[in-house]
Amino acid sequence: MTERLNVIDRLAELGFTQYEARAYVGLLGQPPMTGYALSNATKIPQPKVYETLRRLEDKHVVVRINDEPARYVAVSPDHLMSRLEGDFGRKLADARLSLHRLHLDGAEDGLRVMNSLGSFASSAAKATSLMDAASRHVYLSLHSDQLDDLTPAVMSADSRGVRVDLLLFGRGEITLRNGRVVRHASTSGIVYRHHQARHLALVADTDEALWALAPAGQDWQGIYAKDALLAAVVKGYVRHDLYVQQIFGDLGEELEARYGPGMEGLISAQPESAEATGASADNASQATPQRQTRRRRTA
Repeated sequence: MTERLNVIDRLAELGFTQYEARAYVGLLGQPPMTGYALSNATKIPQPKVYETLRRLEDKHVVVRINDEPARYVAVSPDHLMSRLEGDFGRKLADARLSLHRLHLDGAEDGLRVMNSLGSFASSAAKATSLMDAASRHVYLSLHSDQLDDLTPAVMSADSRGVRVDLLLFGRGEITLRNGRVVRHASTSGIVYRHHQARHLALVADTDEALWALAPAGQDWQGIYAKDALLAAVVKGYVRHDLYVQQIFGDLGEELEARYGPGMEGLISAQPESAEATGASADNASQATPQRQTRRRRTA
């Protein structure tokens, strides 16, 4: 009895009325039955049982065998489920198309829904799941303080052949076979107040992105979304930093001579006139004879 009630409830969730569900379950596995017999077996009121059977017949859920008197049998569960799946699939496709058209009609103004992440633990868990699901390419930027939590997921992705471009702040150690590790060398050994900040930036397969930040090294806040626009922003940030560090690896002495340790002058310096800029460059050249000597030797 309990199982029959559960089935009736499941059918109701699929769009059957209570009478329709009770009638179908009452006919299932039984020889052809009249409306009168079905009413007695299921306690569906007689005035309602014939109306219910007509609706089920229209839906091709029951089949009428003859007319004198009319008798009914239920289609098999497999046939019913196949029909429901087809109907639901068509309705879902129609709804998707209608929603897409509606979205395009209002595309000028709208909301982009993103998931909020309120701690490093939740950010690391989401980053791990993104890397576990990645099949092509991962961009990842983080500090070595956070590397241990994500190393298993990074190595797993790497072992599956996923390319991982990793920008690493600090002194952590990791080796990849199918990607690269680029150290943020321009800030190595240089300590400024804002260097206490920590971040986690990740893009997986170009359409899923995560950005998390702890301005003072703790109290993490982050966002995650499967959103091409957010992914483009985060990927652009990571790739830009990768390019800068590659340039710094080739021209580090010249850049530090011009902009100071950690290229801090790029942030703190005020705009100067051409003459002041030239004089500053001359002063920097005079102040770093050893570097000038190294440059000439390299040349």
